[in-house]
Amino acid sequence: MPNDFLADLERQLDDVRERARRVAGVLRGSSITVTEYDPSAHGPLLSFDGLDGYEEVDRYWVNAPYAFVFIGFDPENDERRYHVVEPALDDFEQELLETLYDDIRDALIYEAEYDPQNPEAVLKQQMKTLLEEYGLDVDMNAFYRLFYYLNRAFEGFEKLDPIMQDPHIEDVSCDGYGIPLFVYHDDYTDIETNVTYEQEELDGFVVRLAQSSGRHISIGDPVTETTLPDGSRAELALGEEVTPRGSAFTIRKYSEDPFTPATLVDYNTFDLDQMAYLWLAIESNKSLLFAGGTASGKTTSMNAISMFIPPRSKVLTIEDTRELTLFHENWLSSVTRESIGEGEDITMYDLLRSALRHRPEYIVVGEVRGDEAMTLFQAMNTGHTTYSTMHADSVQTVINRLENDPINVPRAMIQSLDILCVQTLTHVGKERVRRNRVIAEIEGIDQRTGDLDYSTAFEWQPVADEFDQRDSVVLDDIREERGWSRSELLRELRNRKRVLQYLTQQDVTDYRRFTAVINEYYADPQRVVDRVRSELDEDVVVDAPGVSE
Repeated sequence: MPNDFLADLERQLDDVRERARRVAGVLRGSSITVTEYDPSAHGPLLSFDGLDGYEEVDRYWVNAPYAFVFIGFDPENDERRYHVVEPALDDFEQELLETLYDDIRDALIYEAEYDPQNPEAVLKQQMKTLLEEYGLDVDMNAFYRLFYYLNRAFEGFEKLDPIMQDPHIEDVSCDGYGIPLFVYHDDYTDIETNVTYEQEELDGFVVRLAQSSGRHISIGDPVTETTLPDGSRAELALGEEVTPRGSAFTIRKYSEDPFTPATLVDYNTFDLDQMAYLWLAIESNKSLLFAGGTASGKTTSMNAISMFIPPRSKVLTIEDTRELTLFHENWLSSVTRESIGEGEDITMYDLLRSALRHRPEYIVVGEVRGDEAMTLFQAMNTGHTTYSTMHADSVQTVINRLENDPINVPRAMIQSLDILCVQTLTHVGKERVRRNRVIAEIEGIDQRTGDLDYSTAFEWQPVADEFDQRDSVVLDDIREERGWSRSELLRELRNRKRVLQYLTQQDVTDYRRFTAVINEYYADPQRVVDRVRSELDEDVVVDAPGVSE
């Protein structure tokens, strides 16, 4: 007993000495020289020896040199684990981090006004100033470990930041308090992570996500959909009223550079014939609707094919949450708004009515699911070219949804839609893929039955993972409208397919570069075709769907 008493007394004395040392340090101050991080001089910022029971499958940086991801496989339970590895802090450093965060918050906001283009430099300077005021002489390894967590809090997504930095992650799901986050990884599909949130932390994070994107969320209004500052799409729920397991969020990550049609061909979501067909249809002002289930790639495809819109054409986009990115000079983007206090909601219906007064040549609507669909089809009937998306898994389901509540578009108006693409998220072997399952063409109303007639121009064959081509009424209409012979139409499709194959072979993933080539084609098609033919390894032989010489 006396020994325990003496040991406890000694610990208390050590605490007193440490506090005295810190007070003395604050009184005399300190001087810190901040240099660029050098792993050879300062040592690694983090260490990791693997996870017990897991075999290493993959390991890669997401924010070098601060954070990496370890993918492990548990053979006993036949499951993978996504494990985020970040710098470790001891108890004193954790306490110091909290003090720095509190003290730096107001000062950082003030200082950042003088150099908004370099917030990291501002943060480092604020850290240096405060540490010197505290009288602490920290080495560069500790300085940069502290810097990582502060930068993650002020400029990133806090605990979620490494996952948001991972380019392999498409979706992030948080289902409640103390529940591990799940992510959708493009190589390992759905996988559990080591990231969890407790109640207070999760509630605060959900509120921060809403506020940072200009949305309101509260216990009285606990659900909102929004676009985060980086462009990612988020569905948020606060508290336990509508989500009994606690606050929740799902984030669909935003790709800073949208997929190009060449990327979709490379992924075999579409083939070259389909993409050449869509290119000619878009130039010829044919209206399109992309349908499919959740995460089937509808918006991605619509965004990609919009790169075929001729340059200088006036384009207007309407969305609930911003997802579309067009490299187009004459583009007016509009987004709905929820009223907070004064004013009224500005809905997609309101924006669509306003859009018609701007006299756009092309109208792109993020998704139709209500009364805005009626206005969209009215725009089609008055000669505007329109593109949109819809949740539906087949051509007939699209027609049923359009004709019934809550959309209720008259059948006579639906026939103004030219092309319907139905996409699916499916499996080819063990790989999870996206495929354009069918491209259908709306032909009009059958005079005998009164039903809406449609034909199939392209259809995906799952067994061979190939696309079948069939007769195309749209291509025949384009040929007649332009006064082309069948051989001229065939030549035009062949040329576009050559250009697309060249862009795919060259791996043109940058949408600016892709659009530049398309715009050059519109200006001087023969020059582009001649250059492409000279650079292709082998010529392309095109059999246009539904067209014969």
